[in-house]
Amino acid sequence: MNRFLALACTTVAAAALLVIGEGVAAAAPAFQMPFPCGQVWDGQTRTNHSPANAVDFNRANDDGDAVVAALGGRVTRSESEGAVSYGNWVEIDHGNGWRSRYAHLSVRRVSVGATVTQGQLIGNVGSTGESSGPHLHFEELLNGVPQRIVFNGSQILYWGTRSYTSHNRCGGGNPYSPEEVCGSGFSRIDSAALGTQGTTYLLYNSGTGVNCVATIKAVSIGTPSSVSAFLEVQGGTRTTDSGSFSYYAGPVKKSAANQCVKWGGSVGSSAYTSPFEHCG
Repeated sequence: MNRFLALACTTVAAAALLVIGEGVAAAAPAFQMPFPCGQVWDGQTRTNHSPANAVDFNRANDDGDAVVAALGGRVTRSESEGAVSYGNWVEIDHGNGWRSRYAHLSVRRVSVGATVTQGQLIGNVGSTGESSGPHLHFEELLNGVPQRIVFNGSQILYWGTRSYTSHNRCGGGNPYSPEEVCGSGFSRIDSAALGTQGTTYLLYNSGTGVNCVATIKAVSIGTPSSVSAFLEVQGGTRTTDSGSFSYYAGPVKKSAANQCVKWGGSVGSSAYTSPFEHCG
């Protein structure tokens, strides 16, 4: 474990890896871990944590990692408190008095009033607020009172540190969308399936005249593997983003108002290259 933040650490890491699902805790809805399927995170609980029933999650090189909704619901808070308290944080209302909180985010990717589904990207791990290193502070609350955390029907360890494997959205699905990769103002205008490996997307920002290409993986999500995205404006040079990425390649952006573009990408051995098109 590279870093655990908090006011003081009084626990000793447990050696065993827990695969969540054994034992059933009553009352709590079907919360899953706030990370994509298959990821393994160290979760720490301690009596001097505020609130004590919260958990801090860490893993190596976790700064910027995806944080996803533990359960579907409506976003009731999306706040920035600067260098104090939770820093950037999100709260989701799941109904029947239950809510979840996600704190110290580097980026908040949802707004108040938005409806989210379980496993949907809502932010990224960070170190904002009263934090001395990247981690995710997570809470489950009932009628405003923090409860002991339950994932996949099983209560996590109190008190100490243990490794947990996420079962969130294990039926498939990448937490990132091409709009999130390209940023505000971009709308998709074309796409091409890369077999069953993923999809490459062409987007356009009508306000700036900029095109963007992003390739979103559908396999090995959360695990680095070969992905690429490229964009070429007719008469210009091609720009490619390629490498071993966990979720997507891109964004690749170029000004292309009233110009034809060639675009495409790959996941593994599946690739797509368009002709020059979308010239308007």
